[in-house]
Amino acid sequence: MFTASISYEVVISDEHEMGCRYLVSHGTFSVQSSCLRTDCLSQRSKTMTFLLVVLTVLLCFVWIKCIYHRHRRGFAQSLKHLWKSSSNKAAAKTNDVDVRAVIVTAHPDDECMFFSPAVLRLVELNACVHLLCLSQGNYYNQGAQRKEELLNSCAVLGIPASRVTVVDHKNLPDNPNAEWSISLVSSLILRHIRAHSCNMVLTFDGRGVSGHANHIAIHKAVSHLASTGQVPDDCCLLSLVTVGLLRKYLSFLELPLSWLLPSSLLCIIGSDGYRRAKEAMRCHRTQLLWFRYLYIFFSRYMLVNTFQEIPQGPKNLKIY
Repeated sequence: MFTASISYEVVISDEHEMGCRYLVSHGTFSVQSSCLRTDCLSQRSKTMTFLLVVLTVLLCFVWIKCIYHRHRRGFAQSLKHLWKSSSNKAAAKTNDVDVRAVIVTAHPDDECMFFSPAVLRLVELNACVHLLCLSQGNYYNQGAQRKEELLNSCAVLGIPASRVTVVDHKNLPDNPNAEWSISLVSSLILRHIRAHSCNMVLTFDGRGVSGHANHIAIHKAVSHLASTGQVPDDCCLLSLVTVGLLRKYLSFLELPLSWLLPSSLLCIIGSDGYRRAKEAMRCHRTQLLWFRYLYIFFSRYMLVNTFQEIPQGPKNLKIY
């Protein structure tokens, strides 16, 4: 358009030259004004998008902070509510929450990889927390070393060595291809519950968080105890909820979703608790491969645990 205007100016007479230049000048001005207006709108749109993203992130952080502080204040009350809705009526009638919990895991490092938030919140509440680990983690013939790492990790989390029990049984090998005996596992768990008068059991759910066969076997064993009525009346059984891959690696950004979704018990830790969980993970030196560091940084299980109560009633569970 600009070139055609210049050609036209050359062939016209001098007396119309000013008019032609005015038209060309006017046409050029219109094009430039349109371009400037478009650039201005584009820049404004980018600015608004950036501000919206920043505002969303800030609101998310504020929301997460509010959730954490509300949870911190109401955790003891959540435990009392859990017992009121379960069979533990005796504990629910008292003002103090007398928790005697046992965390049942399959291998050394399960306690900090998956259960750190629950352990730290219970210890903070002055609960008596035990750990029952059903193998030494001897898959690579490192059983003795891994047991020592487990004791160090538990010390960081607040569980003394006197409350840590590590089972070394030939029929319970650390092997994803091994089929653990449900009757054997359930008898070991029941014996521990009775020996220490535990009124809370926390373990894996039916998907085992990572899908490990040994984790799933523990859930089947606890479910068997619940279905056959062998668990003491004052004992509450809880399973750690397995989440999908995306939620699992959203880190703290997943917290609002865990808060909104229904669960029997929610355990959240803040920055101090997260540092202790990382320190506990670092105790397991034999397991610190490169992908473990990614897990420590991204996994929501390092920050939040959600549990569902395992119902105690008749179930058709076939035992092998």
